[in-house]
Amino acid sequence: MTALHSPLKVLVYSDDVDVRQQVILALGRRPHPDLPELTYLEVATEPVVISNMDAGVVDLAILDGEAVPAGGLGIAKQLKDELRDCPPIVVLTGRPQDAWLATWSRAEASIPHPIDPMALAEVVIGLLRASLVSA
Repeated sequence: MTALHSPLKVLVYSDDVDVRQQVILALGRRPHPDLPELTYLEVATEPVVISNMDAGVVDLAILDGEAVPAGGLGIAKQLKDELRDCPPIVVLTGRPQDAWLATWSRAEASIPHPIDPMALAEVVIGLLRASLVSA
């Protein structure tokens, strides 16, 4: 695992532009020196999430469980049920007590609102490292 890999694409889904920006600012372009640079695909609607995930161009998805009208938890469940090689998914939950919903959705991890940048970076770094090793 070196910085010589191609940039990794992270899909960030929320109907709220502020939430998308919080996620992107929390992670930055390179959350860890051992990882390739991250590029972001900001998405505000479910159909665009589905089409990008179907296309296989996403390395990791961060889905806002509080998004409306389609919440990220339901989208995560659908993606895990329908995609053969679904990339890792992190869901943003309304509160820490909602972590059980992330388990139901089959997401690899959950982070509660308000977003803790350090916790988000730690989870994303771990998932990306694991996916690069298994690739």
